[in-house]
Amino acid sequence: MTQQRAPQSSGRRAVSAGANTSAAAVERNGIDPVPDAERHGTPRSLFWPWAASGLSLLSIAYGIYVTGLGLNAWQAVVTGTLGYVLSFLLVGLVSVAGARTGAPTMAIGRTAFGRQGNKLPTLFSYVSNVGWETVLVALSSLGGAAILARVSPAVFARTDGRTPTTGAQALCFAVTAVSVVVVGIYGHALIMKVQKYLTVAITVMTAAYLVLMADRIHPSDLLAGRPGGLGTAIGGVVFAMTLLGLGWVNCGADYSRYLPRGSSGRAITGWTTLGGVLAPVALLVFGVLLNAGDPKLAAAAAADPVGALAAALPTWFLVPYLLTAIGGFASGAIMDIYSSGMSLLALGVPVRRHLAVLVDGALMTLGGWYVLFVSPSFFATFQAFLSVVGVAMAAWTSVFLVQRWRDRRSGSGPSAVPVIGWPAVLSLAVATVVGLGLITSADPNIARAVGFLLTDRAAHGTLGAMNLGVVAALFVAGILYAVTAPLAHRPTAPEGDR
Repeated sequence: MTQQRAPQSSGRRAVSAGANTSAAAVERNGIDPVPDAERHGTPRSLFWPWAASGLSLLSIAYGIYVTGLGLNAWQAVVTGTLGYVLSFLLVGLVSVAGARTGAPTMAIGRTAFGRQGNKLPTLFSYVSNVGWETVLVALSSLGGAAILARVSPAVFARTDGRTPTTGAQALCFAVTAVSVVVVGIYGHALIMKVQKYLTVAITVMTAAYLVLMADRIHPSDLLAGRPGGLGTAIGGVVFAMTLLGLGWVNCGADYSRYLPRGSSGRAITGWTTLGGVLAPVALLVFGVLLNAGDPKLAAAAAADPVGALAAALPTWFLVPYLLTAIGGFASGAIMDIYSSGMSLLALGVPVRRHLAVLVDGALMTLGGWYVLFVSPSFFATFQAFLSVVGVAMAAWTSVFLVQRWRDRRSGSGPSAVPVIGWPAVLSLAVATVVGLGLITSADPNIARAVGFLLTDRAAHGTLGAMNLGVVAALFVAGILYAVTAPLAHRPTAPEGDR
């Protein structure tokens, strides 16, 4: 990109004939920096999309997953909360770059990785986002179909009266997928508005759900159970980081790039973090207490969060519950499909942004069809998937933030964009290999590809339980890049070359 830096705008909203910020219009901006004339809003507006992204009933299952590592209730709450906050602080820091440059996250990464070198992390980001879109929409379909089968068994259930039909699953998938794709096509302005309303509506319905289920939890259970060791607790923090923030770091700047250039970095980080962790922490606590108070229901919810958590509900609340479940999953999928479209453009695919969303929607449909109608086990490799994604995203985040720090410290603007930023590419590669070598997996197939830097004793002991590969990747990538980046001398470049 060779666009020159646009003039600085004042704190007031600028208006131009070319500005296109209406929620009713399809967003035309791609990965080029958003002009200052189209910048508007305040950091507080970031609370809504990130709050909506975490208002998912899957977050209740997360509390069950963290406890399942071998922690008691209060440890699961503390480690989960700490992991959520630490990981979303990284999302907030990445978001600051969006306001400063006006560009989406993976396009900004070209400064460090280079025009061609940036395709490596961008490809991984794209696959990760499309994967999460598929997971969220498929979960919505599975849960929605289970509830439809209970509400109207004559239409939506098989002969046993309980198992949903293929048609019920397909209907729920189609409704969610089409809604996600349509909002993604319209883009940033509509997403910000939709997520605000979804946050309010889903919060009300989730609160009602928690009230109806309150008799199954007991606050005194927080102090019950035998605590896990230090290694297991650290593993809980790392696992919580992969459950939440590390799945969003490659999207942070996508939603802050329309803010005025001079917006407070602390406010951007703070509102992003608050929005991202507030609802998940509350649902985490509920999931932990549910696990302690009703272990049988918790075990079922770990495998099918939506369907199992609906089993104890009165029939009159099933339709509102269905809308809450679908809305929660859709809100996360909306953000994923928008960011995956940006990643596709950053890969150099010559299509307009809204057409990139259609490509992502097609891939999401194919993936959802496989998950719903072909795959024999949906959650078999879930934890392993999170760990692998977490390692790569932690390494990328570290390189990204070190480059932002170097640009700010130099005071002379960003460096010229090379063809391949070898220090960044090599730092990412080395840190990812080291990180994968230090994680373990209960999935036998994935276990053969990870943990190769651990002895058998360490893999099955405290060190293996800690899953320090994610943290190791974060530090190794940052240190390597900080040391090697100054060795690659590059002249400074205009802001538009980011």
